[in-house]
Amino acid sequence: MDRTVGLRPQLIAKHILDRAIALLLLVALTPLWLLIALAIRVLDGPPVFFRQSRLGFGGETFQILKFRTMVRDADRLLDDQGLPATSRLTRTGPTLRQWSLDEVPNLWNILAGQMSLVGPRPQVPEMLSRMTPDQRGRFRMRPGLTGLAQIRGRNELAWSERIRLDNYYIENFSMRLDLTILVATVGVVCRRRGLSLDRNSSRVDDLKTQALDSQIQEEHEAG
Repeated sequence: MDRTVGLRPQLIAKHILDRAIALLLLVALTPLWLLIALAIRVLDGPPVFFRQSRLGFGGETFQILKFRTMVRDADRLLDDQGLPATSRLTRTGPTLRQWSLDEVPNLWNILAGQMSLVGPRPQVPEMLSRMTPDQRGRFRMRPGLTGLAQIRGRNELAWSERIRLDNYYIENFSMRLDLTILVATVGVVCRRRGLSLDRNSSRVDDLKTQALDSQIQEEHEAG
């Protein structure tokens, strides 16, 4: 049985609290919003925001909102393996990414009920087909602004390990764990641990192997 079913009252309280805190932060951070938006507009030009399809609760897609940190048409700067051939960051990009300020607009996604403060980080849709059925269990909860994987290694973790931590978080969810993750996130951001300014999939992408191994195991058991 899915553990999240028995946690319904706690999850409802979590989402109400998420939205309340997101609204307060959006208001309190208005001067920062305006300053960042002005810096991007003046130094990098429009657009100020970056929108991209991501997978949310139940694997449904939604449009995530961030401050733009990459040049326009950044994918043209990828090599044949899909890795950055040169820097794709804007002038404001490194600073925004180093301090995770590009993620601040995610608060709008939380207010809209698409994300939570804490949960698995939202994945791009292309990842879904590469996950095993067990790995897809990470979609049992709304994606988060931060999560267990973000305080255990962030972008330096192999993708399968991030997903394992996502599922561990869901299986062990509590409001106390959320608070622990939020407090730890402040330290991780301030120390800038596990940060990668651009794609590092050549070092951490192991999902294709993981999915293939799972398929072979299933076929063996079926035989």
